[in-house]
Amino acid sequence: MVTIKLSTFSPMETKDYTQDGTVDLHGQPVLASKTGKWKACAFLVGYEAFERMAFYGIASNLVVYLTTQLHEDTVTSVRNVNNWSGAVWMTPILGAYIADSYLGRFWTFTMSSLIYVLGMVLLTMAVSIKTWKPTCANGVCNKASTSQIALFYSSLYIIAVGAGGTKPNISTFGADQFDDFNPNEKKLKISFFNWWMFSSFIGALFATLGLVYVQDNLGWGLGYGIPTVGLLLSLFIFFIGTPMYRHKVRKTKSPAGELLGVPITAFANRKLQLPGHPSELHEFEPQYYINSGKRQVQHTPIFRFLDKAAVNEGNTNAPKPPCTVTQVEGAKLVLGMVMIWLVTLIPHIVWAQINTLFVKQGTTLDRHLGSTFEIPAASLGSFVTLSMLLSVPLYDRYFVPFMSEKTQNPRGITLLQRLGIGFIIQIIAIGIAFAVEVRRMHVIRVHHITGPKQIVPMSILWLLPQHVLLGIADVFNAIGLLEFFYDQSPEDMQSLGTTFFTSGIGVGNFLNSFLVTMVDKITGRDGGKSWIGKNLNGSHLDYYYMFLLVISTLNLVPFFWASSKYMYKRESIEVKECCLQMDGKMPTRVASMEKC
Repeated sequence: MVTIKLSTFSPMETKDYTQDGTVDLHGQPVLASKTGKWKACAFLVGYEAFERMAFYGIASNLVVYLTTQLHEDTVTSVRNVNNWSGAVWMTPILGAYIADSYLGRFWTFTMSSLIYVLGMVLLTMAVSIKTWKPTCANGVCNKASTSQIALFYSSLYIIAVGAGGTKPNISTFGADQFDDFNPNEKKLKISFFNWWMFSSFIGALFATLGLVYVQDNLGWGLGYGIPTVGLLLSLFIFFIGTPMYRHKVRKTKSPAGELLGVPITAFANRKLQLPGHPSELHEFEPQYYINSGKRQVQHTPIFRFLDKAAVNEGNTNAPKPPCTVTQVEGAKLVLGMVMIWLVTLIPHIVWAQINTLFVKQGTTLDRHLGSTFEIPAASLGSFVTLSMLLSVPLYDRYFVPFMSEKTQNPRGITLLQRLGIGFIIQIIAIGIAFAVEVRRMHVIRVHHITGPKQIVPMSILWLLPQHVLLGIADVFNAIGLLEFFYDQSPEDMQSLGTTFFTSGIGVGNFLNSFLVTMVDKITGRDGGKSWIGKNLNGSHLDYYYMFLLVISTLNLVPFFWASSKYMYKRESIEVKECCLQMDGKMPTRVASMEKC
């Protein structure tokens, strides 16, 4: 929570510098009127749309490519899709660390985006060049050679490395374009993540509607080549906008090292007594934060064992010099985010079904619309995106203002309430998926279907409700999670903070890969009927969906508990300042701070 009151002074008005200390690419202070805000973000959203198009163009139909072109079985292909998706969402941890500690968001993104494009070029070549792909005749492909498989998977994982530096930095770099110290820009920032994700949904929609059809009907090379060209174009547009970008100044040499120092100091000081009042803990004077441009964070009573890291340095018995309350609160924030992160893993497992089992389920159903047109199974994922695209404007323009009047919260509801609503909608969606699969099994029994390639006389549109509901759920929990982890991260660690969002999706994919493998082994041993066998028409996918429904429902208990214990970030509330212009350089702040 941040509420800032600023005095107005005419010397500053002539230059109109940003008040959060952002600079241009050369380290010079920037003018608020000529940089940042949505006019800068306009150069960023193009990349996000094309990157999402590339990612979903691969992920949505990858299980089909692996089974039809590389001849992998269902469990192996699902596991490989999950492992690759998991890597794409986990590598941002390294990319965010490099950005926060060394290169900054702009340069980390720049280098990583080039690696991403390299991976896309290699992948396009791997499915296009005759000697680099399996040979096919009459729709039947020969088994791929070891070198062909190696090239294909190497390309995929080069993309994962590139994504590690782009995913955590492009969205946070976009958020950096809004000045938290400017009330008007602060208000714009509240809507930023909603519309940022809206642009990514546009890319995902094009992938699931257009690229998937191109891959199935016109060729994989063209299906991967289109987003590759799009990425190159979007990067060109991104760099055109360079003069308008604002860059956050890193105020701590090693944010991660400073964070790790808190529990180490707390452990070293474990035998010391905590003072009777938090005001007796070690903290710099307010003037230090004004002069340094850092933000002071107020004490919270949660995770009190970490407070021993800030036992006042006047205590000569302290084995280690104390940390400040602000540093301790940063560690508390991360610990609190870990607590929330853990209870989001099961919802991410449910989300992982969209590009894996939902697609394989769709391939068994009647996909005809009319007499000639056949819906690609992976294209059903477009309804997840369509429901998102319709829901985001409704949420931002109607739901938020309506709830704001009732709650006096500028977001309408709290970030954790938003997540909770999304998780409940997601449970309803997986419940419907279970019911639809029960019906599919019933149709299979009625028509005595046994073969793995036999089409079940049941329209693929039966899968539509579960996809639509998962799209609506993502407006609450996916966007809510991204905003939550950015907003609640300690200062100087917001790139690393957003990796809580990406890593949650990654771990969810890995967990789904593990669950699918273990469920197949356990239920299929001793000649038993596997829940997720090679032949989905002879499996029990309904049992697996019921399992997901049960654990998702049970997960609400720890989520509600963690939400009740979590305490939102509390930064300094009121700042009064005047700014003096000094020879065209960064204005010096002369200020006093009052806490309410």
